[in-house]
Amino acid sequence: MMFKKILIANRGEIALRIIRTCKEMGVKTVAVYSTADRESLHVRFADEAVCIGPPASKDSYLSVSKIMAAVEITNADAVHPGYGFLAENADFAEVCAEYGIKFIGPSPAMIRKMGDKITAKETMIKAKVPVVPGSGGLLKDVDHALKEAEGIGYPIILKATAGGGGKGMRIVWKAEELESAWNMARNEAKASFSNDGMYMEKFIEEPRHIEFQIIGDQHGNVAHLSERDCSIQRRHQKLVEECPSPFMTPELREKMGESAIQAAKSINYEGVGTVEFLVDKHRNYYFMEMNTRIQVEHPVTEEVIDHDLIKEQIKMAAGDVLSGENYYPTMHAIECRINAEDPFNGFRPSPGKITSFHSSKGHGVRVDTHVYAGYSIPPYYDSMIAKLICKAQTREECIKKMSRALDEFIVEGVKTTVPFHQRLMKDENFKAGNFHTGFLDNFDLTDD
Repeated sequence: MMFKKILIANRGEIALRIIRTCKEMGVKTVAVYSTADRESLHVRFADEAVCIGPPASKDSYLSVSKIMAAVEITNADAVHPGYGFLAENADFAEVCAEYGIKFIGPSPAMIRKMGDKITAKETMIKAKVPVVPGSGGLLKDVDHALKEAEGIGYPIILKATAGGGGKGMRIVWKAEELESAWNMARNEAKASFSNDGMYMEKFIEEPRHIEFQIIGDQHGNVAHLSERDCSIQRRHQKLVEECPSPFMTPELREKMGESAIQAAKSINYEGVGTVEFLVDKHRNYYFMEMNTRIQVEHPVTEEVIDHDLIKEQIKMAAGDVLSGENYYPTMHAIECRINAEDPFNGFRPSPGKITSFHSSKGHGVRVDTHVYAGYSIPPYYDSMIAKLICKAQTREECIKKMSRALDEFIVEGVKTTVPFHQRLMKDENFKAGNFHTGFLDNFDLTDD
């Protein structure tokens, strides 16, 4: 049975994206906002809006009690968490269940299984999904780490079990560097996640970061919607995504797609999510993690299969049955994340008032954004202000279209990453598909 009213427990671009789909489905919406987001478009276009606190995330968008109070006073019967904030918070999903509110996403148990990287890896091993060689569990101390590294072989990478966004990670090339890296990674993990548990994996050199979009219903059916290449990233933060991957072969797509389905079925996955893999230069692939939510880059998949993933996500949460059919790209799509950052100054955040804003248009061009001329970008949240997505018949055409669209994308008053993307689209190695996750380490980011 379809929901009557959905509260969106998020802000900005993704909140507005969800509101649009809900309106098309005839479902009422509730926006929540901090005092810093009072003028945001998601507040303006929702059917109802509730202020949930001051700018700090912990006092607003991360406050379960305030969000649940908003649910109660608006009589919402479902909550969509978007991405980030509480989207992969099992405790929040549990509270929703206790109050009879549908959390549009997987169950708390599924989130917990995939949220802890050690548990996720053990689950994938049981499901016979390839994993990166590594420590069998948490590392006890630096001596244990040294012993495990000797068995795995250098280079290795230390990772925080509760990690994300590149926090608590260190690459170690030789034994002499391990103790220092161990101390730094643990301290960073404790500061970021209040959990300094560490594990270790073989470091895959020159890897591709390729993820598979999956969708599962409440009846055990799972399908994949093909892959996205997310290898263009800086400090483990994705900047550009595309589908199909220029590195992919039909045979590899079939094998990885089947592994992604196995991964989802192993936890009886419900909703949309992604199974993320590292793929080495010999096209061996290894499970990295599973994201139990909608992804920032979901429009890339939408453009090549012509389906609204937010709509499908809501339908799965309402109990619809999946056909079980896998989807494959019929076109090529690329997404550039437009951040309020200065790419020529270490990608330093550039909050402030947008004095002029002109988004790109034209055939095969899509812009997902919540900003406008006169909007002030607050300094408290993620710096992404827009997603520019282009699609075309071929990758070459898509890159040309993106170059044109970037030239038309004008934001004044703050610095943005548009100049970086313009330069990337003209790079010969990028155009040839010759890149990996370390590609930007040697990319020219000096201002002309």
